[in-house]
Amino acid sequence: MNSAPQLRTLIALGRVANLPTIWSNGLAGWWLGGGGNYWKLPFLLLGLSLLYTGGAYLNDASDADFDRQRRPERPIPTGKIPVKLVWRLGFGQLVAGIFLLLFCSQLAAGAAILLALTILLYNVTHQFFTASPWLLGACRFWVYVSAGATGAFGLNGWPIFCGLAMALYVAGSNYLAPRGNVRTAPRRWPLLLLAAPLLLAFTMNTGTPRTIALGFAGVPVGWLIYCLRSRFQPGDPGVVRRLPNLTAGIVLVDWLAIAPQCSHWFIPGFLMLFGATIMFQKLVPATRG
Repeated sequence: MNSAPQLRTLIALGRVANLPTIWSNGLAGWWLGGGGNYWKLPFLLLGLSLLYTGGAYLNDASDADFDRQRRPERPIPTGKIPVKLVWRLGFGQLVAGIFLLLFCSQLAAGAAILLALTILLYNVTHQFFTASPWLLGACRFWVYVSAGATGAFGLNGWPIFCGLAMALYVAGSNYLAPRGNVRTAPRRWPLLLLAAPLLLAFTMNTGTPRTIALGFAGVPVGWLIYCLRSRFQPGDPGVVRRLPNLTAGIVLVDWLAIAPQCSHWFIPGFLMLFGATIMFQKLVPATRG
């Protein structure tokens, strides 16, 4: 490529429309880790963002041959950017993300290393490994661990268990997504995975926080019903029905995790991140969780 990559090409490679979900993961994990340490937040959010976009770059680089055959509209097959440059940019962002998380804590950086390794494992295996959605879920778990280790209390049970619930949600949403160009019979067992954050909210909270969680749960439940309504409707089996934004629901799951015990000023920020995800995905369609 003779000229510098265009900004839109870099944005498409980085799946930046999904970045608000990474920020909400980071904020939720940080809050559950005790909050405080506000000066560390920029390092946390920027570091996690680089790890996400770097992994997305490496995903396209790993899938370059597949995309030439099946998705020729992607940036690498169209010749908008050479695959070698994508490899370099992807690994560079992973390294930079881990370095930034060193400013948060050694434990946060250690979790970031495990996150990077999980990202690489997913990119290498997802085309043939049918359990790859679990690896995507594991990526979100390590995001929570890194964020929890940044909080004033450090890593504790809240970010760990909420991270596990998030991992189940992400795995479930990816198992529900149609694959290929032909509609297959929709799986129903992943719905149990989507329900994990709701179950956690009721079991880990007691008293008034549990009552609050019960009230707030209506929002993510309503969004799940909206997203899944077409997936389970009878219709032409040759039609692929896309799930409209289960990924955006990640922000609502984060919101449910912190809402029962969080100050009210913090809650509107998650709703803004949810709206930003919806808006960004209309401008720059995103794929994968």
